[in-house]
Amino acid sequence: MNATPDVLALHAQAQPDRTAVVVDAGGARGEVVGFRELNARVNRLAHGLVASGVQPGERLVWCGPNSLEVLVTIHAARKLGLVAVPLSYRFNPDEMAYVIDNSDATTVVVDAEQAPLVAEVRDRLPKVRTVVVYGGEAPAGFAAWDDVCAGHGDAEPAVAVDASVAGAAMIYTSGTTGRPKGALRTSTDRDLVFALLAELNLLHENPVHLTTGPLYHSGPLAFASLAHTLGSPIVVLRKFDPVRWLALVKEHRVTNTFSAPTQLKRIVSLPPEELAKADMSSMVCLIANAAPVPYSLKQEIVEKLGDGFLYEVYGSTELGVDTVLKPEDQLRKPGSCGKPYGGIQVRIVRDDGTVAGPNEPGELFVRTTLAMDGYHRTDEQLTELDDREWKSVGDVAYVDEEGYVYICDRKKDMIISGGVNIYPAEIEAVLHAHPDVMDAAVFGVPDDEWGERVHAVVQPKPGATVDLDALRAFVEPRLARYKHPRSYEVRDTLPRTDSGKLLKRVLRDEHWQGRQRAI
Repeated sequence: MNATPDVLALHAQAQPDRTAVVVDAGGARGEVVGFRELNARVNRLAHGLVASGVQPGERLVWCGPNSLEVLVTIHAARKLGLVAVPLSYRFNPDEMAYVIDNSDATTVVVDAEQAPLVAEVRDRLPKVRTVVVYGGEAPAGFAAWDDVCAGHGDAEPAVAVDASVAGAAMIYTSGTTGRPKGALRTSTDRDLVFALLAELNLLHENPVHLTTGPLYHSGPLAFASLAHTLGSPIVVLRKFDPVRWLALVKEHRVTNTFSAPTQLKRIVSLPPEELAKADMSSMVCLIANAAPVPYSLKQEIVEKLGDGFLYEVYGSTELGVDTVLKPEDQLRKPGSCGKPYGGIQVRIVRDDGTVAGPNEPGELFVRTTLAMDGYHRTDEQLTELDDREWKSVGDVAYVDEEGYVYICDRKKDMIISGGVNIYPAEIEAVLHAHPDVMDAAVFGVPDDEWGERVHAVVQPKPGATVDLDALRAFVEPRLARYKHPRSYEVRDTLPRTDSGKLLKRVLRDEHWQGRQRAI
């Protein structure tokens, strides 16, 4: 048995009838599950997975829009000592196959919507023993959720799990090769996590969490998980809809959520008659992250939704949350993402390795106990200073005289569109595969709704002509939709150094002239 009682089991015992999950049904009454029932469902799935052969330390991939089953799966993985691996339901079959295989997963739990995509590549997943499907019919050779859970009692699973690694996760994030990398995290600093909760005012009475973004992203997943750690309800919005979002906040007296700027922009852009229905009086902590939050958007949020609850955080999948900007500083510190909290420290380093002064940009290094263990199955790791305690994800920033951090650029070429990380190398590889393309550059250009959108510049091969409609038709089936370039242009040549390195910054800067941030 677990050396330490599981947190969900403790809540099930202490507050069995308290609401644990509310599943939105688009206006109709959705499913409401208490902590005792949630724990029972988790245990039944856990017993079923044990019967299928899972062992502590193995990887379990889960895939699907936000749902009760996703939460049950995450809890079951923790109780069994599995490493939970979220998989974007927006990936195409090839992308899914890569993550599932690269993660060394032995079990996949997937929504019926995405099950046919996994079925397409099942023969390329030799390490996977079991695929469990929920929410609909299971393809041939896959196991149905109800069958896996059937015939098992509600008792806690008798599996010996090291409490220090319970809740391990591996979230895939893009890397310099263009292929996603698994950021493995097997433990966390509980004291620092509670310092963050206090900083965000999340330790108040009667908290209620709403899932705004997809749970396969690290931020939405982390804060939803923290909600159940604190024994508070989670309102599950399957896929984001701004009208439903406002209705759910009002109906369930939501106190906290985590959102990318794009969702917030869609909320404040609703017609006045929809915004008039809003009641944000219960909101205590609306966390904005996943991409820089424009100052104009903050002004709109305060004007249209209210003041006193908007927080911005800066962080990454690899290093966790590093800074917090509180409500009272949102309009006082335009462009800032806040200050470090707890024992976290930041350092701005010039290109020559020396420490930058106040208001001087350089590469941002962070010293934190929330850092990941490392990337899975790759030699590529985070940039570190000599003592290896300071790590960087490649952002350029400066710190003002009061200690507030300002992110102003990225060393890496990552595009963040709607809070989603997109790495250009993957798209460029597809463009290079087109028979008429000689060279290609992909980068982010400004977009008022998405923050950035994907833009592609291509150079034709000598004597060839690139038909952009044909190029678009070539690219789109080979990439997930959100990675598709939204605009293209053709140039006779692309700027490169004498050594052949593409000067993408030269192209990119043409689109960011006069902008405060180059991201």
